[in-house]
Amino acid sequence: MPDTLLVILAVVFVLGIAINIHEFGHFIVAKMFGMRVEAYSFFGLGPRIWGFKVGHTDYRISAIPLGAYVKLYGDEATASLEGGESEGEKVPDSELYELRPRWQKFLVMVGGPFMNIMLALAIPFGGALMNGVPTMPSPVVASVKAGGAAETAGIKPGDRIVAFEGIENPTWDRIRNDSIVLAEKQVPITVERNGQRINLNITPTKTEIKGNTLGSLDFEPTEMVVMIPQPDSPAAQAGIQKGDKAIAINGTTVSSTDKFKELVQANKDAPMTVTIVRNNETKEVPVQAKVGEDGRAIIGAQISNQSLDKEKASVGQAASFAVNANLEIIRMTGKVFGQMFSGERSPKDAGLAGPIGIVQLIAQIVREAGFAGLVSILALISLNLGVFNLLPIPLLDGGQIMVLGIEKVLSWFGKTLSMAIKEKIQLVGLAVILLLMVTTIFFDISRLFGN
Repeated sequence: MPDTLLVILAVVFVLGIAINIHEFGHFIVAKMFGMRVEAYSFFGLGPRIWGFKVGHTDYRISAIPLGAYVKLYGDEATASLEGGESEGEKVPDSELYELRPRWQKFLVMVGGPFMNIMLALAIPFGGALMNGVPTMPSPVVASVKAGGAAETAGIKPGDRIVAFEGIENPTWDRIRNDSIVLAEKQVPITVERNGQRINLNITPTKTEIKGNTLGSLDFEPTEMVVMIPQPDSPAAQAGIQKGDKAIAINGTTVSSTDKFKELVQANKDAPMTVTIVRNNETKEVPVQAKVGEDGRAIIGAQISNQSLDKEKASVGQAASFAVNANLEIIRMTGKVFGQMFSGERSPKDAGLAGPIGIVQLIAQIVREAGFAGLVSILALISLNLGVFNLLPIPLLDGGQIMVLGIEKVLSWFGKTLSMAIKEKIQLVGLAVILLLMVTTIFFDISRLFGN
């Protein structure tokens, strides 16, 4: 399949599902309450360009290629973005959105973000039930970079990290994730060495990767790099099989997934020898990577620092794993935004991605891991879409919930918001969203050209 077509299908797959599961949440809640749905646009805003009608609902594709929408009879606040005002037959008052109690309107608004969050939970939950829960290795340092942050802090190979940034017994994921957003900031770290706890301070080294500022601790954890080759990839053609564990490239020890990628990039498309472990036997496999249009060398294998021999999970364990995985994403996102608003990190360095950045990320994943790799990015985008829509910005679901709250307060004084005011509020929201989009696109382009 041509590379461009593959990327287009991947983008349509990920964004199409994430956006439409959101709109389906609004749609199904409205239907459950007996509200009449005038239109469901699977793709685009604005005027209808194609569609079909089932019952009272027009299922359509719209002219402006930005998201999707569900239009309810009696909800005219966003009519200008949803193909104009409602037309046609007289609709019974009992089916009008505008005449429903505020608690029902609230649930309709929450329905979209709720479905996004449920999808984000369902993907790791289903994966844990089918494949098991990965066992977390003990955070033991395998190697230390000469002159790096870890060596400067006094960390040595064999040290077990027992506390990081005040958190006792952190996992490798927690340590790695936090260090990424703590570049050049002194962080307390406690290691256990020869049975003794030693309190140290480490300052993650600042690195720039594709325009993003990241922190690095300059040590490698003890990891087992597991490979899953994609069909017709250099890895598959070389004979690498699912579950093979890479331990060296050209004689250099592979201690982590990051080290694996570093060695492949350094080798480019020259022939290299990958030392693997398969069924407890060590083998050397000659592989020749290919260099893509972006200059990155790839062998076409998904790599993981977790063994494929995962622990079987009960329903409760799978649910706990899914919740914790999503909470970790929210925690890290909140930490970055906190740094941004406190002035510790610029918006550009916060890694905010616009349409270009999202497409680049999807393209990178589908090239490296195939369509199977898109499932995890779908969960990430769905979670972010659900949480972002709950922000109190007009036009978003959170903004409409905010308007419901304002109306409730005004009702105590016998007042209400006119339709004209509601439309102006939505237009302000549209301006804010467009400003955010322009800003993130600017950051995407800046990172693209390395500025």
